Amino acid sequence: MDQPDRNRQRASLPPGGAVVGMRLPPRAGLGLKTQHVAQVLAEKPDIGFFEVHAENYMVDGGPLHAQLRLVRDSYPLSLHGVGLSIGGADPLDEQHLARLAALIERYKPAVFSEHLAWSTHGGVFYNDLLPLSYDAATLDRVCQHVDQVQERLGRQMLLENPSTYVEFETSTISEAAFIREVIDRTGCGLLLDVNNAFVSCTNHGRDVMAYLLDLPLQAATQIHLAGFASERDSAGAALLIDSHGSPVDRIVWGLYRQVIEQLGPMPSLLERDNDIPPLEILLDEARQAEAILAKAPAALREAAR
Repeated sequence: MDQPDRNRQRASLPPGGAVVGMRLPPRAGLGLKTQHVAQVLAEKPDIGFFEVHAENYMVDGGPLHAQLRLVRDSYPLSLHGVGLSIGGADPLDEQHLARLAALIERYKPAVFSEHLAWSTHGGVFYNDLLPLSYDAATLDRVCQHVDQVQERLGRQMLLENPSTYVEFETSTISEAAFIREVIDRTGCGLLLDVNNAFVSCTNHGRDVMAYLLDLPLQAATQIHLAGFASERDSAGAALLIDSHGSPVDRIVWGLYRQVIEQLGPMPSLLERDNDIPPLEILLDEARQAEAILAKAPAALREAAR
């Protein structure tokens, strides 16, 4: 799977933060929610950055764009995609990619990221992020898609490790090895979702620390943190759902602390997409993340500046 020519080509792509003047600081950030925008603009809370879903802004104008422009004037912006279907069997949607390119040109976000998942097949869109079969054919397809996105956007993208509930018997490569190979072959970066790692490893009966250490953590430049819902499957085993509807669990905080102790401070997003509380509660949770970032080894904190 050695791809030296591909690696040299990808090395010429600028990282997300090099494209714009406003980089993501090694601090906590929040997802920007419409119910909080007026308060954010009025009070300018002390937060590192805001993140938005790209697909919510793929229109020419309107109040959402007017609000986002004002937020972008005061805070670094992270753009997170949910609809490219990077892992899908179909070719990438050229119209979607064109709208994404226009959005990035409009706001020049510090970072663009997407999911290692698929959501379209045969021209049908599924409102979910579905898992892949980790095999050689899928690996080639994902790498081709990542190459296409990065070449079209003229910048590096980050790829997020998924939360999964089922696995394919046809998989011949571990998820961590698959992600590592995609990053090696395309030069994309890693969006490390600590909650996703815990959810998936719990659901599949794996050691989450072993999984995290098997990932190419040196390629991580942003972290996601979120809450999950606990259920039971038909056999009575624990089943965790990546719900984004509750505070970060204490176990995920502990994993995050270990990651930061190893890697040093990096931009860390608190995701909340369901049962969204008042802004003050989310800011409190962001402060928990910043307290952990502040306790990273001094040498790593200095290197992150």
